[in-house]
Amino acid sequence: MNLLFVCSENRLRSPTGEEVFSAYEGVQAIGCGTNSDAETPLSGDLVEWADVILVMEKTHKNKVSKKYKDLLKGKRLVCLDIPDIYDCMQPELVKLLKARVPKYVQL
Repeated sequence: MNLLFVCSENRLRSPTGEEVFSAYEGVQAIGCGTNSDAETPLSGDLVEWADVILVMEKTHKNKVSKKYKDLLKGKRLVCLDIPDIYDCMQPELVKLLKARVPKYVQL
């Protein structure tokens, strides 16, 4: 299963999602960001690659929906409602991700 984690700059939240869930058997995970200066910017190729797209905030969901509407057919686009208040791999962020992602993805 291919999981795409989306935040704004791909520096804190989505890289954490990528690292945590890449350790799961049968899961490939990539983090990206909606901002043009993101470490790994969101692209159509990444949207096509993903089975499930997990965004951190509603603003990310809106941006993905508007820009990639045609590519989202048949894909799950989920908002995890995780605010930008955590450091990369902060234990509280890891705990939140491990609690919320399985509600939308069978691991």
